[in-house]
Amino acid sequence: MPPVTSSRLPGGVLLLSLCQALLVSGNILLIAVSPLIGQSLAPSPWLSTLPVATQWLGLMLATLPASLIMGRLGRKRGFVIGNLIGFAGTVAAYLALLANHFAAFAVATMAIGVGIGFGQLYRFAAIELAPSGARDRAIGLVMGGGVLAAFFGPWLARISQDAVTTPFLGSFIGLGALYLIALALLLVVPLPPLDPSTRHGKRRPLGELLAQPKLWLAVLAAMIGYGVMNLAMTATPLAMASDGHAFHHVSMTIQWHVLAMFAPSFFTGQLTQRFGTTRMIALGCVLLCASALSALAPSSLAGFNVTLILLGLGWNFTFLPATGLLTECHLPAEKARVQAANEFLVFSTAAITALAAGPLIQWLGWQTLNLWLLPMAALPLILIAAQRLAFDAGRPQIKE
Repeated sequence: MPPVTSSRLPGGVLLLSLCQALLVSGNILLIAVSPLIGQSLAPSPWLSTLPVATQWLGLMLATLPASLIMGRLGRKRGFVIGNLIGFAGTVAAYLALLANHFAAFAVATMAIGVGIGFGQLYRFAAIELAPSGARDRAIGLVMGGGVLAAFFGPWLARISQDAVTTPFLGSFIGLGALYLIALALLLVVPLPPLDPSTRHGKRRPLGELLAQPKLWLAVLAAMIGYGVMNLAMTATPLAMASDGHAFHHVSMTIQWHVLAMFAPSFFTGQLTQRFGTTRMIALGCVLLCASALSALAPSSLAGFNVTLILLGLGWNFTFLPATGLLTECHLPAEKARVQAANEFLVFSTAAITALAAGPLIQWLGWQTLNLWLLPMAALPLILIAAQRLAFDAGRPQIKE
């Protein structure tokens, strides 16, 4: 396929954005219902977020094979495989709820997580479809699919919660439908064929790859953005339920959070091009810190909304620029292993934070938990400052 020279984004990027919207809608539904299902089925309150943690564990376990499978079979086949695994997990979760079986439900959410892990690579597929000068806009459009999900996901969670006699069973009927629609879209997305240079081109030694300062910043910013966001977000339904907020308040707070996560995606690319990746990541870290500080105020519905909105904005301004920065760190033949390593580290962090959310919210409470997130959110700022000092001393530094 000849390279696209126009700055106009191809239609396949829009279809990937719709696939992203469906993926995030399902994820929002799971975020809203899984902790509550865990709370009702778990033998101990400390295990209430285990189904969320196993979902992230499945995502983490999928990251390496997903990238490698797509490196060998191509993007389209890889995405289809991932969707089928996610659909199978949805069926398993449905059966586990019918049987009222906590362990089976946790295993089912792990399979769903594997499907989500494959879908996390939609943003890289969009980069490959887009003209070289439109990389950041392509990432933004695909991730911007989450705006649709911000409205559709919570709505689906609310209407499906009691759609059938068994609580939350209807949620997984809706989730299964999302996977089938995404599968139909993927079959018509015009993804490019596998590039032979990705398998037989030049590859640098690992030490040379790791010597790139911008690789360290890209990976750390993505890890911190996802880790801080995921820990606070996973704890939110439990903290709000503990304060006596109704389920529809929880789903609306998650809706505002997801809207804040994805709405800026339509202009984050332009901001990154204008101000530079490093400044955007630094802004994202400042917003994550502001989110944690806002949680220290007296607990209220408005307070939860403000905290989660700032949290979503902070995630966007760290994760999206980090994604673009990562693509500058590898040659075509290195793409699969660099992306696989990045996804593994990022979503390992997400799995650990999801598992920790239940015990930490029980042990620390909402305000102290957020206080602990402050130094974590500041880590990329420390790295940026250290690299700036290295630049001033005449050593290699990130190019904006």
